[in-house]
Amino acid sequence: MGTEGSVYTVEHHLPEELDSITLARDLTRQALTESGYTGPYDDALLIVSELVTNALVHGAGAPVLHLVAGPTRVRIEVRDSSSRMPEPREPGPRSGWGLNVIDRLSSRWGSQSHDGGKVVWCELAAIPAPSWAN
Repeated sequence: MGTEGSVYTVEHHLPEELDSITLARDLTRQALTESGYTGPYDDALLIVSELVTNALVHGAGAPVLHLVAGPTRVRIEVRDSSSRMPEPREPGPRSGWGLNVIDRLSSRWGSQSHDGGKVVWCELAAIPAPSWAN
């Protein structure tokens, strides 16, 4: 376990089932808390939900969640066994909102080949409060 205000790393092999989304959110919340992340937790939790859902629905095999969180940054990665890279689509109820949500909420995101499959990742940066707000 990491300590408050330090870098906190998690790697967890998730079951190949929809309950993995809740587990991934719980692990993410714990990492954000333990690292002292100062950004909005809801953004990171929504993103991890989208990435795990995409891996379960469009990927192959059991997803692997990898997080690196610190006070001002968090990197979220989800790996699966499919080599098919994600393709942004027009957002909507039939095609989903996933990658569009990730694009709007993250500082940057991408995907790359990894051990016969792929990893989809994103980074979030906490925005410091203006000095007049303190």
